[in-house]
Amino acid sequence: MKSQLLIGLACVVLALGGCASKRPATPPSAAGPASGTAVPSSGATTSGMDSNSSLMGAAAAGAEGIAGPQEGLLAKRLVYFDFDRAEIRADQVALVSAHAAYLASHPNARVRLEGNTDERGTREYNIGLGERRAQAVRRAMMLQGVSEGQIATVSYGAERPAVAGSDEAAWAQNRRVEIVYLSQ
Repeated sequence: MKSQLLIGLACVVLALGGCASKRPATPPSAAGPASGTAVPSSGATTSGMDSNSSLMGAAAAGAEGIAGPQEGLLAKRLVYFDFDRAEIRADQVALVSAHAAYLASHPNARVRLEGNTDERGTREYNIGLGERRAQAVRRAMMLQGVSEGQIATVSYGAERPAVAGSDEAAWAQNRRVEIVYLSQ
């Protein structure tokens, strides 16, 4: 049963990965984790959306770099986490709350929360940790009035690092959830 589930999950990952749009990479900000600069990415495993919504999300992927609010805290799209943790850090709560307030007041706006980890740990563990991080941000937003249909989650684990390197400075920037606006 477990092997069938893993095979099915692998098929979904491959199918969604093959449909991903290719965009030029944006170099990471030199300002560090507090800068809130988003790193472009494309689809992998998703949850929180039905099949029609995921198809709409894939179609909207080409415009996601410009969607969403751009002022104040809302211009920051990265939520950082401590090593091996999926709890939102105290210094990140205001950022999550600002995006939640925007989404709650704009019911047609949709986001994808992309969970990421640093390179340490197995691939399977990092995919799970990235998903737990994305789900933590999702739960926090839903507690503040965002509807379930406005939020999709995906975990990339360590597959999409924001910064190359094997030191604490690089790892700190890679332990994140990216908030990607699919529509305003």
